[in-house]
Amino acid sequence: MENDKLKQFLIPILLIFVIILGIIFLAPQIKTSIMDYTGVQAEIKTKQDTVQQKENMLAEYSTKEQTERAQEQANQESGKPFYKPVVEGMDNDAAIAGELEEILQLVRANKIKIRSIKNIPYPEDDRFVQNAKTQYNVARLNMEMIANYVNYDNFLKELYKHEHFLDIETVKIVPYKKNKKVLLIDFNLKVYAKN
Repeated sequence: MENDKLKQFLIPILLIFVIILGIIFLAPQIKTSIMDYTGVQAEIKTKQDTVQQKENMLAEYSTKEQTERAQEQANQESGKPFYKPVVEGMDNDAAIAGELEEILQLVRANKIKIRSIKNIPYPEDDRFVQNAKTQYNVARLNMEMIANYVNYDNFLKELYKHEHFLDIETVKIVPYKKNKKVLLIDFNLKVYAKN
């Protein structure tokens, strides 16, 4: 009779024993699978973050490009085209030379004396140099000039009417101590040539 009572529990005991053995043998595989799953989840999260960063950078670059296009369009619509050298493929000094010659002709035509000229090619703080150096040749002219009021006024008016795009950065005017009708002028100007 005891055997009959034991036979009732034999199948559940064997089933529990098989389950325990299965758990013992499958536990490392389950653990490995869980670790693989968490690793894949972490990798997916990392890649999603990377994709989000790339999308943000793309949006930023797209906005920057649209802004630059708008600025270039505004410059083209300003009515003053960029100086275009006759021969293409010249270095910066040669490309800008024609524009510099036009500026110096204005200076001579208005009887202004030049004490010194310093030519700085591709100034680092210029936006065209920073964003489109391959498309434009740029030079900064630092000129020290001597003129009277009338000649300097005429020079500025003619420079304003100049047919090509240029940028007057700074002007410092100091009257000469011995003759107040004579001006000592520190004139900084940027000229551009399109490649």
